[in-house]
Amino acid sequence: MMKRLLIVGAGGHGRSLAEAALASGTFTLSGFLDDQATYVWEFPVLGGTQDFAAWRAVADAAIVAVGNNVLRQQLQQQLMQAGFTLATVIHPRAVVAPSADLGMGCAVMAGAIIGTEAKLGLGVIVNSGAVVDHHCVVEDYGHLGVAAAMAGGTQLGTGAWMQAGSALGYGVKVPAGAVLPPGSTFKAE
Repeated sequence: MMKRLLIVGAGGHGRSLAEAALASGTFTLSGFLDDQATYVWEFPVLGGTQDFAAWRAVADAAIVAVGNNVLRQQLQQQLMQAGFTLATVIHPRAVVAPSADLGMGCAVMAGAIIGTEAKLGLGVIVNSGAVVDHHCVVEDYGHLGVAAAMAGGTQLGTGAWMQAGSALGYGVKVPAGAVLPPGSTFKAE
């Protein structure tokens, strides 16, 4: 039986996440919560982000679809306090190793690869074409932009963001909250 999913955020990432959720065959979409939008395709924006508990009856699970790491963390914590089960959405064209460990509220988009024994914390985004190779760790609310790549055994700190096309060489550990510029490469010292 498919779970009813509520998506918090109706912008570009929210819409991409909705397509991934529907394509997965795991979810039906109850709608969105967003402070600005009113409709996304045929799906309603049910309300804003002020009172998550009011929407508990319309969904079995929820996910935050907001790229800003700090805001995603705040909203995800509010969802948990309101009693929501957090969904992890994996696009059917992503590759996730059976030994990988994904936390609650993660989004793994089309073309992403999660390698052997990789670990993703809470609320992580692995965007289209991004690679989290074997034994990598992405801590809570980390974010890999489009085509970002982590070589085996690297670590992305809590709330850190690898922008599009950035790469980590073997042995690199990125501190919490860091923002790596697009197309940048970091090597171990």
